[in-house]
Amino acid sequence: MHNLVEQIIDDLDIKLEKAISEISDKLIIKEVGIVVEVKNSIIIASGFSKIFNEECVIISGKFLGIVTSLDENFIKIILLNKTKKIKIGDSIQRTNKSFSVPVGDNLIGRVVDGLGNPLDDLGRIKIHHKLPAERPAKPIMQRSPVNVPIETGSKIIDAFIPIGMGQRELILGDRQTGKTSIAIDVILNQKGKNVICIYCAIGQKDSAVANVIEKLKVEKAMDYTVVVKASSNELSGHQFIAPYSATSMAEYFMENGRNVLLIYDDLTKHARAYRELSLLLERSPGREAFPGDIFYIHSRLLERSTRLKDEFGGGSITSLPIVETELGNMASYIPTNIISITDGQIYFSTDYFQKGLLPAIEIGKSISRVGHQAHLKAYKAVSQKLSVAYSQFKELEMFSKFATKLDEYTGQIMKRGKKLSEVLTQGRYAMIPTAEQIGIFLCINNGIFDDVETDEMVEVENLIRKTIVQEFSSMIKTIMANEELTDFVINEFAENIRGKLS
Repeated sequence: MHNLVEQIIDDLDIKLEKAISEISDKLIIKEVGIVVEVKNSIIIASGFSKIFNEECVIISGKFLGIVTSLDENFIKIILLNKTKKIKIGDSIQRTNKSFSVPVGDNLIGRVVDGLGNPLDDLGRIKIHHKLPAERPAKPIMQRSPVNVPIETGSKIIDAFIPIGMGQRELILGDRQTGKTSIAIDVILNQKGKNVICIYCAIGQKDSAVANVIEKLKVEKAMDYTVVVKASSNELSGHQFIAPYSATSMAEYFMENGRNVLLIYDDLTKHARAYRELSLLLERSPGREAFPGDIFYIHSRLLERSTRLKDEFGGGSITSLPIVETELGNMASYIPTNIISITDGQIYFSTDYFQKGLLPAIEIGKSISRVGHQAHLKAYKAVSQKLSVAYSQFKELEMFSKFATKLDEYTGQIMKRGKKLSEVLTQGRYAMIPTAEQIGIFLCINNGIFDDVETDEMVEVENLIRKTIVQEFSSMIKTIMANEELTDFVINEFAENIRGKLS
């Protein structure tokens, strides 16, 4: 009898251990914290012991935040959703992963916020893939040289400040000098070129972004464009994360062998949003009250733009960050930081803008560190002569103000330089194909514009463009095939234009 009781107890122990084991296998331990304090867009929480920095959390069951500071008893969280419904005592759940955004072709043609949520009236977006907003830049061994041009449609940029696929070219200047306009022109010029465009608006007014979206719709550029909008009425945390989200969207296309043009408009407001967050997080302020890691947040963002080797996808991200200066001061803190990160800059001059020299790009302060590597062979030969002529003109222009009479050689340089300045003037949304640009500059180099009156310049330009399209299709094919133009072809084209003008 005693042995029977022991046997029954042993059987019960075995069954109990088995039941506990099965329950433990199915048991999921969730670490939950609570809101201790709400300071504007910063949440202070307690109750976490194993949470990691930059982890995404869910507050009150639906609001997103990013852990940004870990103390012994408390953590600080950047709030991403604009709300006043969070209160002390609300629960905070871990996700055990960093913040991710939706990526993929379904985003093309849509307007989304910095979290990937739709802001247009086209319904929900079907999500098949997500990528972390913060990702490491591609290693150097996976990168390909930047030697394929991206056509901007702007004569002054394509001729003097060429941009290559995978390049980071800064656009900077005072407010209201045409920085956003030139960026939108570049987007419009990518139509039919198999380039996906992403326009990331950071801290902009809703009305300004609405105007950009409307223009993209009218020109049917939304067919290949994604707009990421974190307007000025959004939280600083939302504005801060938006460009990283846009870059992850771009990286999805790049890693699938596609070329992307990415506009950050603008990183000055992005820096100010991060400064606000840092002050709320009680981090030590540095120069102009910016935190010590302000350089790092932009370097880790822009370093993700590159061109990949074919074996790693073969795509590219060409980024055009925009930065606002004050009183033309390029040496202020944020502009100098980003100038040192990027591969060149396009400087917009207030003086040029006021004089009506549009686009108001000052060539003397603009540079492309990729240089002629990103030029087509035909364009390279043309632009080298243009650069010399323009430099001579600018140098002599200053001294000619003090001279009553110029010698014949100096007068010729001045005359051609002035005609070149007139040719470089270009209105908004008036993009010109590369081959037609080359035709115009060939005529400048061959002196065809020397005797053309100023009020006839536009008419002669249109004649040149029409002639090259209608009568020199083989010349266009040679240019776009990245082959050099022979002297015979150049002379034939120049004589044809002279004959039409005589």
